[in-house]
Amino acid sequence: MGIHSKIRKLFADYLRSKGFIELPPVILSPITDPLNHPTAAAQVKCYGKTYQLMQSMIFHKQIAMLYLDKIFVFSPNIRIEPSRLRRTGRHLFEFTQLDVEVRNADREEVMKLCEEMIVNVIKSIKREDGDKLEFLKRRLIIPDPPFKRITYKEVYKKYGKKFEIIVSKKADAPVWIVDIPIDAREFYDREDPNNPGFLRDMDLIYPEGYGEALSGGEREYIYERILYRIRKKNMDISRFKEYLRIAKKGLYPSAGFGLGIERFTRFICGLKRIEDTTLFPKIPGRLCL
Repeated sequence: MGIHSKIRKLFADYLRSKGFIELPPVILSPITDPLNHPTAAAQVKCYGKTYQLMQSMIFHKQIAMLYLDKIFVFSPNIRIEPSRLRRTGRHLFEFTQLDVEVRNADREEVMKLCEEMIVNVIKSIKREDGDKLEFLKRRLIIPDPPFKRITYKEVYKKYGKKFEIIVSKKADAPVWIVDIPIDAREFYDREDPNNPGFLRDMDLIYPEGYGEALSGGEREYIYERILYRIRKKNMDISRFKEYLRIAKKGLYPSAGFGLGIERFTRFICGLKRIEDTTLFPKIPGRLCL
């Protein structure tokens, strides 16, 4: 928990030094990330209205770009996923995501930001918390940016559906997977106009078998494109009416990412299971405090 706390401070200090403003997290809202995989609904009734517990603040980040250039949020996320995921050692159904968004940025800009931020934090932990790493028997290697890149198409062809696990186990430094197929992501991620059918997206994969670190990319911001993408996913437009009402008035282009704090802590500390990163872990399928 000492390292977990230090990680939050180092991320926040780094982003503030780059001119970012921290927003308080949104917990309840009529809209949240629909995700591209099934989760159980987490809803409450308030004043006769249905509010959802936040799965991620993606829509709120986009809306925040109307007022601010660069923002970050330590956002608690609730994702009630299948009980079987408790076996992975990488999943919690309540976790904190460091959400970052930059107005008028492209994918390459936020990838560079992310690389610099991660390297800065690892260097600081090694320098300031070497005694804790020694206690944990963790030997951290500082990666050299730019991190290696590989396209989704290339990695899928080479390793098949379980490519993420294989890439992570083979890697000795973080690896970017870029150009995600449009069907594999949500409607708000921007389709590449120069590469139709693929998104201006990226995932970062930890080395040593620790799996996915973050996901992000550029956003769809043109109202007609957003409507087209929702319909292409065969989703109910009424689910997003509050978001669409704002999008119709105009959104800025932006790019960003969400990085799981507990997953980063697990990687830094060299822990076998993610529930060891926090005091009150929410393990899928279990009754947890």
